[in-house]
Amino acid sequence: MLAQSLSRSSRTTISIAAQGWLDEFERILGRPDPATLDPLFLADGFWRDVLALSWNLQTIAGRDAITQELTARAPKAAPTSLNIAPNRAPPRWVTRAGTNTIEAIFHFETAIGRGSGIVRLVPDTADGDRLKAWTLLTALDELKGFEEQLGASRPRGQAYSRDFRGPNWLDLRNASRDYADRDPAVLVVGGGQAGLAIAARLKQLKVDTLIVDREARIGDNWRKRYHALTLHNQVQVNHLPYMPFPPSWPVYIPKDKLANWFEAYVDAMELNFWTGTEFEGGAYDEASGHWTVTLRRSDGSKRTMHPRHVVMATGVSGIANVPDIPTLDNFNGALLHSSRYEDGENWTGKRAIVIGTGNSGHDIAQDLYSSGAEVTLVQRSPTLVTNIEPSAQLAYATYNEGTFEDNDLIAASMPTPLAKTTHVMLTEQSRELDKELLDGLSRVGFKLDFGEAGTGWQFKYLTRGGGYYFNVGCSNLIVEGKIKLRQFSDIESFVTNGARMTDGSIIAADLIVLSTGYKPQEYLVRQLFGDAIADRVGPIWGFGDGFELRNMYARTKQPGLWFIAGSLAQCRINSKYLALQIKAVEEGILGRT
Repeated sequence: MLAQSLSRSSRTTISIAAQGWLDEFERILGRPDPATLDPLFLADGFWRDVLALSWNLQTIAGRDAITQELTARAPKAAPTSLNIAPNRAPPRWVTRAGTNTIEAIFHFETAIGRGSGIVRLVPDTADGDRLKAWTLLTALDELKGFEEQLGASRPRGQAYSRDFRGPNWLDLRNASRDYADRDPAVLVVGGGQAGLAIAARLKQLKVDTLIVDREARIGDNWRKRYHALTLHNQVQVNHLPYMPFPPSWPVYIPKDKLANWFEAYVDAMELNFWTGTEFEGGAYDEASGHWTVTLRRSDGSKRTMHPRHVVMATGVSGIANVPDIPTLDNFNGALLHSSRYEDGENWTGKRAIVIGTGNSGHDIAQDLYSSGAEVTLVQRSPTLVTNIEPSAQLAYATYNEGTFEDNDLIAASMPTPLAKTTHVMLTEQSRELDKELLDGLSRVGFKLDFGEAGTGWQFKYLTRGGGYYFNVGCSNLIVEGKIKLRQFSDIESFVTNGARMTDGSIIAADLIVLSTGYKPQEYLVRQLFGDAIADRVGPIWGFGDGFELRNMYARTKQPGLWFIAGSLAQCRINSKYLALQIKAVEEGILGRT
């Protein structure tokens, strides 16, 4: 059979088969109709288009829907020159979401740009083992006429006073950063990884961009987090655009090291950044296509600006969620939200209650215990727990080989339903790997869950931004009884010196830390832009009824308002697509809505 033959065949034969599919696909797209496209796709296939044909981030499920959409899109935006990409991972047999498939990276062109894609081909046993597309990605990489000046195309730098007259590089940088006589085209609110990534992309596309952040120093959004924090995923996943971390860096990056890198990144990438600047809100003028926004500087002065675009890069973790807990105001000790917790050394010999069992709650409890505090961790709801190694890293296995450019494209290519299938499999694998730990937690009364339909921690993050813990030792302390565990439902009330339990006992405390997460980003939108804009935009993050994150990395129903958030990898991958959309609006290629 063809499937068996191809599985034993040479790389050249696999490449010929993949190129043959691409050639047929391109030929049919010249005069598309569902009848001629149908034989190219599996009945349960997927097509994810990232700007290339639709100017949207969209996932189409099922052959009938795919062929109908392609038939509608192709006459105006048909991709051409579909060829296996040189200098990328060659076509190969891989296993994705439990299915053996030929995976081929290809390049293509459209009338307005150039793109990259991935096709995964599976033999259709119902059609004589004919190779058909199981998944297809078409993603825009660049706009023709607006290519990034990188590598051999980089600027030569001759403008920097080679004749020893006029402003030098530093003069030009200072003038660019000061905005004394102009407003930026794009105002980015938030200077974490999301803000830096989108500003760096826009810089390369020559879109005038200013980042504003209320912190006093670049990187403080990491630097000011609790003392013991390190990233929970590995270094090879976490690069920012254009500047990979040095190969000598540790596998797990400490927060202060990352914060200092952010500072160096802003300087090296020549990003315009105002620290100590609070974004107080804005209003949009439909007629002019400009915002009127107010910025408050650290000295108390205010600046009004009129950018055409506002990018909210304040992250999934924006406004602290401080729940209204009855009787908590009876407590006379120190009460902190986890976002304000700094260092366990301040609580040596003291007693602490930590409410919440996500990453922050566990890490803070462990930090307090390690500093000599007596700690009780209070669980409010079932929590997913997985060991940081190897279980939590299974999702990033592809990044352990190949280039991160290829792996970013692979990540972008996986439709959400198949990503869920993958994460169900990974969750089952991690449960087996972590069985001893999980059994121990269950014995001491810790309530476990494994995500909706068993989809694990990744989809907890993508839907609610938390609800899981990567175990770096706190779970073991709980199992051993060194950190006490209680259920929130067992608390009758809070009293001046701690918490009274339903059995009448008192858990004494000098400190209560609320590790209760953050409110959805739409709360911040309502606060800064008002009810009308918040209602127009709607929910942000999570999936709703679709396959794409809501209002993320794409046009919203509010012209000129964009959102970017997520991990360093998410921001690196999706900042490219967000920047291309903004550039296309600026050049009149794409409408404002």
